[in-house]
Amino acid sequence: MNTPLNKHLVQVILALPAFLVAFMVSAVNIALPSIGKDFAMSAVMLNWVATAYLLGTAIFLLPIGRIADIHGRKKIFILGLILFTLTTGLIALAPNAATLVILRFFQGASCSMLAGPSIAIITSVFSSRERGQALGINIAAIYLGLSFGPFIGGLLTGHLGWRSIFTLTAPLGAVLVYLTCTRLSGEWADARGETLDYIGSVLYGLALVAFIYGLSLVPSAAGLWLICGAAAGFVVFVRWEQKTKYPVFDVNLFKKNRLFVFSNLTAMIHYCASFALIFLLSLYLQYIKGLTPQTAGSIMLAYPVLMALLTPSAGRLSDRIEPRLLVSTGMALTTLGIFGLIFLNENTSLITIICILILMGMGYALFSSPNSNAVMSSVGRKHYGVASGVLSTMRLTGQMISMATVLVLFSLYIGDEPIAVHTYQAFMKSMNTTFIIFTILCTAGVFISLSRGEIHRDTRNTEDLPEEQAMGPVS
Repeated sequence: MNTPLNKHLVQVILALPAFLVAFMVSAVNIALPSIGKDFAMSAVMLNWVATAYLLGTAIFLLPIGRIADIHGRKKIFILGLILFTLTTGLIALAPNAATLVILRFFQGASCSMLAGPSIAIITSVFSSRERGQALGINIAAIYLGLSFGPFIGGLLTGHLGWRSIFTLTAPLGAVLVYLTCTRLSGEWADARGETLDYIGSVLYGLALVAFIYGLSLVPSAAGLWLICGAAAGFVVFVRWEQKTKYPVFDVNLFKKNRLFVFSNLTAMIHYCASFALIFLLSLYLQYIKGLTPQTAGSIMLAYPVLMALLTPSAGRLSDRIEPRLLVSTGMALTTLGIFGLIFLNENTSLITIICILILMGMGYALFSSPNSNAVMSSVGRKHYGVASGVLSTMRLTGQMISMATVLVLFSLYIGDEPIAVHTYQAFMKSMNTTFIIFTILCTAGVFISLSRGEIHRDTRNTEDLPEEQAMGPVS
């Protein structure tokens, strides 16, 4: 394995795409009301603009992580950048809502080729003593993208229209392709010679699609049948993975590694309880409070700015302090913030909303990089790609469930109607109900996080241990 000597250059090259992808996600969220108006989309259909992206990412994360371990993480990363650039440019030309949703799915697929390999490359290059800080810097780049997205996205949407977000992002993607191809040296493929589990990949993808689409149809009978079919599909997937020689997902990581299991479960719960908040607040600020996209984006800056400022320090702390303590504290702060959002109404002051966002930003900062450090430090080098894929899958699964929860409540309270004056009351009820559910969920997550185990009990690096010993505490 050729490890680049200039670790700082590696961080910069990996951080720039992370920033751009995060910028795209948050900018699109702030532009959703304008997109919905342009295409006359219902509240449920508007939700699919965000959900399709998450679904595309989640379906491919596990197989992409495995392919990257086999054929090279840098190759997959570069291919992901190329696909991201192409789909972003095509979205700017989307003629209708259906085309937009389909292209968002493929844009999400491209991001699966960036998320998993980037974390795996960082874990390969940096030792366990500096890994938390390195991951913290990468995650800080994501939060910077989330910070600039609402403001710049709102500015572009207000003056040039929502398509300008994609038109201006595509050329930046092309620049990053060139930079990565010419400046990122070395390659990492610790499972070279093994094969991809195609059957397992298809089973996993079909089950995930059935689950998310089924949720969108709840409470209809078709939706319930699809969810049951998805559950059966996941059972078949797990059984297949247990008997195949080269599984796309090593079930033993969950059977023998308590730290890995609980850290991933914590990630899924945290993102499930918090991801849809920005989506809902974007709609709330523009529809209920009557703010422009630019003003709404400026208010929501408080949330990711705190994350970007504090995340590197939190990652550095996790190299010395047990991640479970930092992560649990972060989840507790997030829980308090979500609880405060339960009481939002038409008269809630903007100062109150900003204070809640600051609290949640602090919570997210304490959560993200320490939890990522815990996951990646609990496995051996051979599993870095799969571990990062699993972590990203848990995050995306949580995000999808978060958006699916909103989708179900929109269907129940608003139905197939656009968000307008006559549906404002129903929108507020669905939003408040969502926050109650998320508060309960995040509270449970705090206790699960505290139960995970420790990574600093043994001062030896997991990458120096035999594979079976680098698996972490055994449950």
